[in-house]
Amino acid sequence: MKKAYFLSDAHLGAQYIENKREHEGRLVDFLDSIKDDAAELFLLGDILDYWYEYKTVVPRGHVRFLGKLAELADCGVKIYWFTGNHDVWLFDYLATEVGLTVIKGNTIMDVMGKKFLLSHGDDVGYQKPMYRFTRWCFYNRVCQWLYAGIHPRWTYAIATGWSKQNRVSRSQVQENNMKESCCRHLEEFCLDHLAQHPEVEHYVFGHVHLARQLSLPEGRTMTILGDWIRQCTYATFDGHKLELHKRDEKMSNAHGC
Repeated sequence: MKKAYFLSDAHLGAQYIENKREHEGRLVDFLDSIKDDAAELFLLGDILDYWYEYKTVVPRGHVRFLGKLAELADCGVKIYWFTGNHDVWLFDYLATEVGLTVIKGNTIMDVMGKKFLLSHGDDVGYQKPMYRFTRWCFYNRVCQWLYAGIHPRWTYAIATGWSKQNRVSRSQVQENNMKESCCRHLEEFCLDHLAQHPEVEHYVFGHVHLARQLSLPEGRTMTILGDWIRQCTYATFDGHKLELHKRDEKMSNAHGC
């Protein structure tokens, strides 16, 4: 039976990941394992820790991963890449070369006959004013044009260094509190959105690095996908059940339609 697969937050190339080749290999091996039963693959952002797509050059790295995506696309798997706050600057290169669809922002989509709202998760729910301003800058075309004029040796170092500092500067308690707060804000968003869009049956997000499924009114669900740094979690949907999995192990909370 064909399935839709959902995953997010691999952060390939992140400076704080000790063995980058091994990290990429785990994800590539997983993608290879689903090529026979995947109808659709939804990448919900922050798959790359940093990517700036220039018109005439390609950022270094991730060739095995990108090659595997191209193989899946060539085999007929429909691939959708939702930009996150780390891979926000995806434009048309991967769409043209790999054959995937790049989506920016939250979108209601039909997935195997059911309505899903899909988003990285950084564009819905409550966000601090400074974060909203930073996100606005990232998406602003003038800011993008100015940023592209800086030599990559500087932009790459700044972006990856900033990412590492944000990751390692927080204590485990701070990290856990932040995740729980984000989860609550996403749930509040879903409840408000569902009141206006009762046709949506499943909400799926990345961003939080927390693997969790919550029940919403009228049998609806909210799923947060976790990550591929420590957890290696993902979700599948076969047209009836949306299930959250850990690599090689199905997690206990699964929701039918």
